Amino acid sequence: MTTRRAFLALPLLASPALAQGGFPSRPISILIPFAAGGPTDMIARLMAEGMQRELSQPVAAENVTGAGGTIAAARVAQARPDGHTLLIHHIGLASAATLYRQLPFSITQGLAPLGLVSHTGMVLVARPDFPANDTAGFIRVLQERGEALNLGHSGLGGSNQLCAMLMQHAAGKGATQIVFRGSAPAMTEMMAGRLDISCEQATVAAPFIRDGRIKGFAVTLPERVPGLDLPTTREGNVDLTMSAWHGLYATGGTPPEVVARLSQAMRAALGEERLRARYAETLTSLPKAEEVDGAFHARFLSSEITRLRPLILAAGQFAD
Repeated sequence: MTTRRAFLALPLLASPALAQGGFPSRPISILIPFAAGGPTDMIARLMAEGMQRELSQPVAAENVTGAGGTIAAARVAQARPDGHTLLIHHIGLASAATLYRQLPFSITQGLAPLGLVSHTGMVLVARPDFPANDTAGFIRVLQERGEALNLGHSGLGGSNQLCAMLMQHAAGKGATQIVFRGSAPAMTEMMAGRLDISCEQATVAAPFIRDGRIKGFAVTLPERVPGLDLPTTREGNVDLTMSAWHGLYATGGTPPEVVARLSQAMRAALGEERLRARYAETLTSLPKAEEVDGAFHARFLSSEITRLRPLILAAGQFAD
């Protein structure tokens, strides 16, 4: 959830076959569906470093962008199911099941969930002179002005686009959407007063909120985020709960013993002090121990697809 999570680095014993060198037999790639420098990129590279030490093979993080993250996901789904090609993705993978009318792969069959690796809250933000000082006021201005307001996000499949959609659903009113090539240019326009509102990951928005360069109103998690002095959307009586969670995936059909070895490596990486310190610094929360599990992850992904589908259908926003 939002506050510091108790994560238990529960060691898993490798099978005798794996201990003898069956897997991994060559370098492993983690495909990142978004641009370098963003939150997903940061998490992927921390995971790659930790897993490399555990697996005694190079683990390379590779940015494969485009189509809301579905290009990278398709490449992993179509890869050889031997555990050497992995995907990291956030909640956008769950929304893609509805946002895209036809995908070249099956999200639930083509990918093998390995476990969650992080949770990050989203924050309702606005330009510095936005005429509201609390969550209720933010929603009221959105309801009153609607399409007269500019709302920025990074396009279909991005966590900020999904949060923006949920925010408009909660308000019962839509704004004029402006699509940016990432969060950085959107924050620049918001600081300059040319972009009215957005819903951005806490990792991205926090430095600008702390410096007073943009206004922050509420976090979308059930609990407050340590290090960010903002209430939750629930405290503001706004029906908007969302975690920009990240999970790791192998190709569907990957052998159970390989999945187990990868899970062991994930737990080892999540237990490293460097990763934990970086997570705390960027307001990113560790998953609970039971969430770093393929079976849990598969159920969770399915439940998120089900939860988001009616909201996306109601909004009527789809990719071509």
